[in-house]
Amino acid sequence: MDFAPPKYAQVMRAIQERIESGEYAPGDMLPSETQLVRELGVGRTTVVRALQTLAMQGWIEREHGRGSFVKGRPESAAEIVRPSLSTTEQGENADAVLEAGRVPAPRHVARLLGVAEGTPLIARKRVARQADVISAVETIWVPLEHAIGTDLDKPEPLRRGIRQHLQSVKHLRFDHITERVSARKPTKEEAELLGSSNPVLGVLATVHDPAGNVLMVVSLALPGSLHVLEDVFKVS
Repeated sequence: MDFAPPKYAQVMRAIQERIESGEYAPGDMLPSETQLVRELGVGRTTVVRALQTLAMQGWIEREHGRGSFVKGRPESAAEIVRPSLSTTEQGENADAVLEAGRVPAPRHVARLLGVAEGTPLIARKRVARQADVISAVETIWVPLEHAIGTDLDKPEPLRRGIRQHLQSVKHLRFDHITERVSARKPTKEEAELLGSSNPVLGVLATVHDPAGNVLMVVSLALPGSLHVLEDVFKVS
């Protein structure tokens, strides 16, 4: 069976094709978020996520209060959408957050963070949706020293992504992410949320600062029927 990529990835591709065709030239201002929502028939969160990812990849530049401007095709364009990076970049809808608060570190998370099992962490569990369908179950674990003083332990949705929030409040800088992807069975809780016990793409990622310290651990359960991880690269 052929499965469509996530909606935000479809929005990204539509904008990329217009840039490559010259319809959107370097320096041009993109249509507003409201115009893109109306034109492409998707939600505002989907458009915002697509624009954030395009900005990270170097296709566009976003200016607060002004809009998004075309930069052009990056010299080494990364066509792949990195799930864990997108998770830390996106803002949250009102119904996205399921749980937020202090929890003991599970064994596999403690090992990645280099702490003892059971060490208190802040965990933020949420879901992403495509229309009315849950398209991902996301859990972010953050050590207390990085989370205290932030809003990560509060159930209210974050207006900005976790990356921006930590950078502005704690002055933490993300340098690189190690991402591991595997096919696995969903946990009982994931299966209940997704409404299916079919295999998922399991993403487990560690987010590092410039010194290599692990700032957080991200876990994703992505239904295989909704997600395709695709990469495009040059062969020398």
